[in-house]
Amino acid sequence: MDTIDQIAMKPGEAEEDGTVPVVAVEDLHKSFGSQKVLNGISLTVSRGETLAVLGRSGTGKSVLLKLIIGLQQPDSGSVRIHGQDIAGLALDQIGTIRKKMGFLFQHAALYDSLTVEQNVAFPLQHHKKNMSKSEQGDRVKELLAEVGMEGDLDKMPSDISGGMQKRVGLARALALEPDILLLDEPTAGLDPISSAEIDDLVLKLQAEHHMASIVVTHDLHSAKTIANRLALLNEGSVVIEGNFEDLRKSDIQFVREFLKHS
Repeated sequence: MDTIDQIAMKPGEAEEDGTVPVVAVEDLHKSFGSQKVLNGISLTVSRGETLAVLGRSGTGKSVLLKLIIGLQQPDSGSVRIHGQDIAGLALDQIGTIRKKMGFLFQHAALYDSLTVEQNVAFPLQHHKKNMSKSEQGDRVKELLAEVGMEGDLDKMPSDISGGMQKRVGLARALALEPDILLLDEPTAGLDPISSAEIDDLVLKLQAEHHMASIVVTHDLHSAKTIANRLALLNEGSVVIEGNFEDLRKSDIQFVREFLKHS
């Protein structure tokens, strides 16, 4: 299985992409009552790059994703998407930005009453009203073929496995051709074989679509496989950021403990 570092950028793209990060989080703070969840986090992600955010439960990883997509507002600090700070934007402006973001929820979050085909078609029906029914249908089949689910269009979410639900969730996340992909625990609850299949799929999609991706995960093996960089959080702060070797060689006690028990 290839790792993300083996997927080369096309000539000249590094220079082109290096000017403004696609996602830039700076000095981000977020509390809920007396509980401080994020304590001055700064991270950037460029086009074609995957950042894995690791940490124990309750360290603010999923909150970080919600702030990036504009579902919550930070107490202070900024979230910039293509250089634009999204804090304080009107709902219609946030909506426009979200159309360029694909989001895979932890449990796929498929609509139980809709078929696989209808789930993937949902964002097209709501945001691509200029597409004909025929064009939408072709697009759905194309997306499902990308994730290996083209033979399951008429199945209900309850009829397919957890790994297959994640595949459908990825297809739906790609429906509007996003340039940012946010993945919340993509391998959670899956057996090792299904987890490896999701990792392979994420690598394939990243190579084909060249998005800026952020993956929140407890799965260190998955993070090491699909990410260019890893950021380890503890108590709302970034303890260390770098590649897996940087973490492995670290003498920071929390980093050593995290790797030992992961």
